[in-house]
Amino acid sequence: MGKDMHKTIALLTLGCKLNYAETSTYERGFVKAGLEVVPWQAGADIYLINTCSVTATSDAKSRNLIRKVHRVNPDACIVVTGCSAQLRRSEIEAIPGVSLVFGCNEKSKVVPETIAVVQSRNSTQGLVSCRSATPPCYSGSVFAAWSSGERTRSFLKVQDGCNNFCKYCTVPYARGESRNVPVAQCVENARRAASLGVKEIVLTGVNTGDFGRSTGESFLDLLKALNGVEGIERYRISSIEPNLLTEEIIDWTASGTKFQPHFHIPLQSGSDEILRRMGRRYDTDFFARKLEYVRKALEAPGRPLVFFGIDVMAGLPGETDRHFADCIDFLKSVRPAFIHVFPYSRRPGTEAAAMDGQVSESVKKERVAELEKLCGTLHGEFVKANKGIHEKVLFESTDRLGYMEGYTGNYIRIRRPYEASLSGKIVDVTI
Repeated sequence: MGKDMHKTIALLTLGCKLNYAETSTYERGFVKAGLEVVPWQAGADIYLINTCSVTATSDAKSRNLIRKVHRVNPDACIVVTGCSAQLRRSEIEAIPGVSLVFGCNEKSKVVPETIAVVQSRNSTQGLVSCRSATPPCYSGSVFAAWSSGERTRSFLKVQDGCNNFCKYCTVPYARGESRNVPVAQCVENARRAASLGVKEIVLTGVNTGDFGRSTGESFLDLLKALNGVEGIERYRISSIEPNLLTEEIIDWTASGTKFQPHFHIPLQSGSDEILRRMGRRYDTDFFARKLEYVRKALEAPGRPLVFFGIDVMAGLPGETDRHFADCIDFLKSVRPAFIHVFPYSRRPGTEAAAMDGQVSESVKKERVAELEKLCGTLHGEFVKANKGIHEKVLFESTDRLGYMEGYTGNYIRIRRPYEASLSGKIVDVTI
């Protein structure tokens, strides 16, 4: 880039690990093109904002962040991508300062087209909306991504999109149909992460277990291939639907692999009636039996307990006090280590938005509080049940007021006095 061209860029990410992996990949591309990455408060020449649209609050945060960076530097080229850019495109385009908008099928264009606009000095001469000629929900293309912002851990995108169309969810509209990165490319990206000293990889996707839709490969094919990557010592699966976590996958994981006893499994409701109403593809009995199968396969006396993180949504349409009580009782019976609690957000264009039985915001708030209290209790019980177990901790490099932190294989956070020689190392501990 010439000496008179824009040289600084700030990148901001809202939402999920998938967005984080994509932003990190954009960042490597911009750095390779000669841009200097700076903090957003520094008044960058270019701002890239990767938005989220999972709730109405997420959409509002995305719009507010765009306005905030425009106030920091009114002359900046503001580039917007992500789910809110896809679903609320016209609203995003109308915000002052926005120069480029990329939807879900245009992610591969983010770096080259932004650079082209900057080099042609058109960044402040009006909106340039980068639109794909292909309908966003019917493309086999997938933007491969992986994060490199942390020394110890990388988020590896292996899959995108979803075909389930649960009645409360906008994700299939925002990210398109289910498709995946080929196994060979996933392995190559894992090797690149390993070359930077990364020891742990978290597999990310919208519907990770649905891997293989666009390449004919299977999720187990992917796991086996990644398990052989030298330098990567641990893997985690960030989210997998209970009906896609097969017994074959569980048995292979338990056979002595790099995959940790840590599973993030969406539940959404502990009421069978609500699960049916929302179009989920399992019932509570199936869910409970799946967790029990995992425990029997991976747990044994003297070994770490399996960490289950479970998504639960409070206040789905039609959820009565009885349904919510059923949910609480079910969670107590299956004993997850952590509950990711979300209040239901009414999303325009979804079936659930038009359903009868919408739950008031005050009731949602009460139910969220009760679920979070239960989460605290269950997590405390999980940590206590692991006391005395020998585990391995991957310590991070950050010095936190004289201490350092890391996670065991089953995702218990361990804190100890900072020791630089342990940064990025896997250390034996007794919990």
